Amino acid sequence: MVIRLQVLVVDDEWNMRNLLRIYLTKEGFDVKEASNGNEALSMVRKYTFDIILLDIMLPDMDGWQVCKAIRERENVAILMLTARSETKDKVYGLGIGADDYLTKPFEPEELLARVYSLIRRSAITQFSAQQESVMEFPSIRILPEGREVYINDLLVDFTQKEFDLIMVFSKSGQRVFSREELVSMIWGDEYGGECRVVDTHIKNIREKTQSAGLSYNLIQTVWGVGYKFNGTGKSNEK
Repeated sequence: MVIRLQVLVVDDEWNMRNLLRIYLTKEGFDVKEASNGNEALSMVRKYTFDIILLDIMLPDMDGWQVCKAIRERENVAILMLTARSETKDKVYGLGIGADDYLTKPFEPEELLARVYSLIRRSAITQFSAQQESVMEFPSIRILPEGREVYINDLLVDFTQKEFDLIMVFSKSGQRVFSREELVSMIWGDEYGGECRVVDTHIKNIREKTQSAGLSYNLIQTVWGVGYKFNGTGKSNEK
């Protein structure tokens, strides 16, 4: 599965956002930007990020408030960026859920080293959690480590891309994904085909799960938007 690492840069200064975007894009990251706290929280609700670079001094709410709000719903890695170098600020930031703290101005090499360190740490944590946990929903059991899906205790065979789609949805709660997002996450940004390939794979997933006896659609259509996971087992969800 080809997935570019997703980064959200939150800073009210355009020059700083542009500088960070240049550094990160050269490293192959997919960078999205927010200029204030509310915009950042909206982006977090809409997209999945591997790391967030978060400035403290924002015009509508400070970075501390944004960090707290993100931590209430996400375990994404957060690197605080600020001109404030006092130890008490660093301690406070780490205490409310930030994973690291970098003082401006900084060298590009140090920034990238911190980013990669946090992403590695996050990946190890997520992988460990996947190994330890079996994901269970009505009549269906997903084993991430073995890439296995059981429906009514029957092992169902899925292709690599079908299983990747199932994992994206099953780990994302009620979040709605557009076809474009799913293509980027599963097939990669270099994919030159039609986004309708998502529809074909979801149709295959539905047919296989229904043939195995699942009484509801595992992936629900959100008309005019995309798809989301149906972990409730309600048969009236399409």
